[in-house]
Amino acid sequence: MTSVSITVKGLSDTIKAFASGEEQAVLVYEGSYEEGDAIVCKTDEPGGHYVIRIDDCMDESLVYITKPEVIFTIPFGDKKVSYNPKAFTGTKHYLTIRKAGETEVKQYRNLAVNVMDQHGDTGCFPHAFANVETRGEAVFAARNAIDGVLANESHGEWPYESWGINRQDDAEITLDFGREVDFDQIVLYTRADFPHDNWWVEATFTFSDGSSQAVKMEKSIKPHGFSIKKNKITWLKLSNLIKADDPSPFPALTQIEVYGKDSL
Repeated sequence: MTSVSITVKGLSDTIKAFASGEEQAVLVYEGSYEEGDAIVCKTDEPGGHYVIRIDDCMDESLVYITKPEVIFTIPFGDKKVSYNPKAFTGTKHYLTIRKAGETEVKQYRNLAVNVMDQHGDTGCFPHAFANVETRGEAVFAARNAIDGVLANESHGEWPYESWGINRQDDAEITLDFGREVDFDQIVLYTRADFPHDNWWVEATFTFSDGSSQAVKMEKSIKPHGFSIKKNKITWLKLSNLIKADDPSPFPALTQIEVYGKDSL
């Protein structure tokens, strides 16, 4: 049996709440979060899939964990505005972790989504990172492109967070799956806050197997879908982003979805 636990820790590793169990742990934290608090999820079987609820007003995350300990830092201030404003507030918080079932792991699904993604090597996948994020602001961070929020007709605070490229022509974003996956469909939701926004007419996907594929896009609020079949891929990169001939200098990515299964 897999042992798992959830801990709410304060500064200096003060334990504010703790729950553990076999295969599953459920924690109700009765208290307010303070700056410096973190949620620590532990397992004695890293290298497996887990379902984690980091906040009761956010979706669960089916994630692949490679470390015995995953630390999620509670966002405050400017780092909080890319999350639902109800998240991490109040005096009662419902948190869960459980070992993912075999059916969940083997199902055809969006392999890119991870609502609890953060900067750095967290050991929790999928994970998004980029060579640029506009002004270093949370509302333009790479993690926004895999948080499952699809609203793309504005920009800024939740639910309009996006990956912003700071007008940088060599901008690129990488999606790390943390293990081998097979997929046959990639979907991009480009930000469509027209006329504030520009849009990309062409981009290139590069894959961990050394292959690449250029794709075309157009000005649209709707998602751009691409039938791209790949096996045993550990990461993909979106780069060579070519803007449209438009006065706006602000193209951005709201969401990337990758549909497939874990490799056998």
